[in-house]
Amino acid sequence: MKLFVGNIDYSVTEPELVELFSAHGLPDQLKIVKDRTTGQSKGYGFVEFEDEIAAVKSMMDLNETSFHDRQIVVREAGKKEK
Repeated sequence: MKLFVGNIDYSVTEPELVELFSAHGLPDQLKIVKDRTTGQSKGYGFVEFEDEIAAVKSMMDLNETSFHDRQIVVREAGKKEK
């Protein structure tokens, strides 16, 4: 299951996100999307879990929580909020 993670502080690194999500199960893949020209984070990324239970638990526990002084959004990738 692939999750979208939004409103990430620009200074957050991929290892820091792995650490955050690992409390619910080790992610299979994790990527912070970066600007092609500058290499600067765009403030969002994707986390993928093979274990759907770990993905759902992560989504429920981490959505709208504070991480690096920002309230992150965690939802299933491809799903738009209304």
